[in-house]
Amino acid sequence: MSLKVIGTGLGRTGTYSLKLAIEQLGVGKCYHMVELFQQPERLKYFKKAEKGEKVNWNELFDGYKAAVDYPVARYYKQITEFYPEAKVIHTLRDPEEWYESASDTIFWASKPYSLRILKLAVHLPFSSEARRRIPVLMYNRKLSELEFGKDLENKEKVIKRYNKHYEEVIKTIPDDRLLLFDPKSGWEPLCRFLKLPVPLIPYPKSNTRKEFLDRVNIIGKGKFLK
Repeated sequence: MSLKVIGTGLGRTGTYSLKLAIEQLGVGKCYHMVELFQQPERLKYFKKAEKGEKVNWNELFDGYKAAVDYPVARYYKQITEFYPEAKVIHTLRDPEEWYESASDTIFWASKPYSLRILKLAVHLPFSSEARRRIPVLMYNRKLSELEFGKDLENKEKVIKRYNKHYEEVIKTIPDDRLLLFDPKSGWEPLCRFLKLPVPLIPYPKSNTRKEFLDRVNIIGKGKFLK
């Protein structure tokens, strides 16, 4: 099974809503960071990609037709090369707005000794599933550092890296294969790019800051997301 759609947008740019949109359009199941927490054994593929080793992406994405968000966005060059026919969607968000959102969510979650993380650790002795997810939590922290540097409170440098990722995407992916997509624009540009009819339902809006933090709690307790 080959991927039809690959997302290059970083976390907190509407990637979870894009996942839902892709699935609602009938493209197929879409891989997202939440899948990695529920299938932590698949972390090995991303670790190989980080080392520059050859990855059998078909094994990782078995059962999926699309992939967005972290860690996919970090390794988009390898993945888009592996799936040359896949269309690429880069979700856009104002850098200042993105940084504020990322600081309250993905950057916060990467801090190893926050009060909330310590509370989650209480569940580790009682949940084998929570223990299985520890390597993913550690990887998630490393991923933020690799992408944006260790000083996540340095707004200027973090936004510079955010912009650099965007610049690299538009240099790497041919125009006829790439959609620069602002989720606020709704279904029309996405459906036009994918050559699919526009649904009658509203474009999905999900993974607010509260929803993100709720998911972190569920993941840390070893429970599964619905």
